[in-house]
Amino acid sequence: MPRADFQVVIGLEVHAQLLTTSKLFSGAGTSFGGAPNAHTSIVCLGLPGVLPVLNQRAVELAIRTGHALECTVAERSEWSRKHYFYPDLPKGYQITQYEFPICVGGRVVFDGPDGEKSVRLTRIHMEEDAGKLVHESAASLVDLNRAGTPLLEIVSEPDLRTADDAVEYLKALRDILVWIGVNDGNLEEGSFRCDANVSVMRHGSTTFGTRCELKNLNSFRFIKQAIEIEATRQVEIIEAGGKVEQETRLFDPQRGETRSMRSKEDAHDYRYFPDPDLPPLLLTPERIERSRKELPELPRARRKRYVDALGLPAYDAGVLTSDRAMSDLFERCVAEAGEAKPVSNWFMGELSRLLNETKTNTADVKFSPVQFAALLKAIKDGVVSGPGAKEVFAELFATGKDPSLIIQEKGLAQVNDDGPLLEAIAQAMAEAPKNVESYRGGNTKIIGAFVGAVMKKLGGKGNPKRINELLTEKLKA
Repeated sequence: MPRADFQVVIGLEVHAQLLTTSKLFSGAGTSFGGAPNAHTSIVCLGLPGVLPVLNQRAVELAIRTGHALECTVAERSEWSRKHYFYPDLPKGYQITQYEFPICVGGRVVFDGPDGEKSVRLTRIHMEEDAGKLVHESAASLVDLNRAGTPLLEIVSEPDLRTADDAVEYLKALRDILVWIGVNDGNLEEGSFRCDANVSVMRHGSTTFGTRCELKNLNSFRFIKQAIEIEATRQVEIIEAGGKVEQETRLFDPQRGETRSMRSKEDAHDYRYFPDPDLPPLLLTPERIERSRKELPELPRARRKRYVDALGLPAYDAGVLTSDRAMSDLFERCVAEAGEAKPVSNWFMGELSRLLNETKTNTADVKFSPVQFAALLKAIKDGVVSGPGAKEVFAELFATGKDPSLIIQEKGLAQVNDDGPLLEAIAQAMAEAPKNVESYRGGNTKIIGAFVGAVMKKLGGKGNPKRINELLTEKLKA
């Protein structure tokens, strides 16, 4: 970390792969993996005479992202060619948006240690990804499976001042993109990756220092480490009387250092100009508004509603909104059950446990909200005991059978009839006369031992509430 008289200034550029089945300007697939160069086309290869055709699904996802991040979605945006010459970019240029992006402004809100924080966005633009170079001992190989994959580049203002806040910003941004179905949030596969622009300046200064760009950081842990290490490096240069050079650097986690990759290019180095093969992207106000109306309630707003309107603890609300499928299922179950806290208890407990044990997703659960509500009603009506209900729920989770059928098949119906209960109580009292005397002498806590004895005689199927009531009457007699 930089010394106390310096502060770090951080701006982030996030590249988020859009969830489309084909590339931005061609019909080639975008699935991860596969043999090298299996997901390519003549457009990806940049062969002479080929023309790009815009993927409309990618446009829709970009508009949706703009609304979710409170941006202004432009009715007119333009495509540019960004020139640089690497083997993983066959055309010799990348199609992107430069002067006129699809979204401008906006913000990302997240919770930091000191409360709510907001980071301004500069812009969001669409662009195509490059391929990948694979370096071997005797050669460098090119895999163009990713070439042309649709990306959103989400550029923040330099509003972040700590590496921890940078990580929280990225987590909040990723959560939103995954929630609205724009990105899968997978850092390991490179579908959500980050470049960090890092500089340092003395406290009290209003002039930013020279920034260095850290490329392709693909884990939150590495992002935090890289920013802190780079900030320390820059402070040490300044305090030694040197000057920080603007450049692009790579983070080496094994050696715990950043190292120079190349001098940092400015916009004129890329020779941007409008792409002559692509007309401006024109969006009608109606199309933009339709997308805004279709935007789902976002996780932050839903968490607040769970606390304010449903009365859930903030922790429960956070867990329930960590996954869109779980939150949506919770909503439907609450609508059927008519109350939130019992549903939350089951979701936080048994459902989460079974999902972890079976390594399945909430979207794959077999039971319906109507069935879940029926189980809660059976518990409330005393049809099944608490332990029995867990057994019913496990079967419900595994098979999707009706709860009443599971209760019947497994013989889990709770004994509520006073006749069998009184008979079991009489036997328990006859077998423990000293405990009866102890209770009547004032040791009322011993009633728990009687309840346990009665439940054992009934095979665990007695109604505990009714057993308590009847025991209290008989022990006082």
